[in-house]
Amino acid sequence: MPKKIMRCRVCGKYTMRETCCGEKTASAHPPKFSPEDKYAHYRRIAKGIEHTQNKTINEEGTGIEKIRDK
Repeated sequence: MPKKIMRCRVCGKYTMRETCCGEKTASAHPPKFSPEDKYAHYRRIAKGIEHTQNKTINEEGTGIEKIRDK
């Protein structure tokens, strides 16, 4: 089974090890792309890019605020 390259979340180095700097490493590869992405809407809401009906996530990301109708 071939090993995948990993990236340290602390120092940013690439490695083949499971741990680096005392922390677990993460995959250096992005997730697969799918045109039928079921969760894209929720990711955009979490980033504050997309609004839901009358609500949006505030800039600090600490909660949801109502949008005033203009």
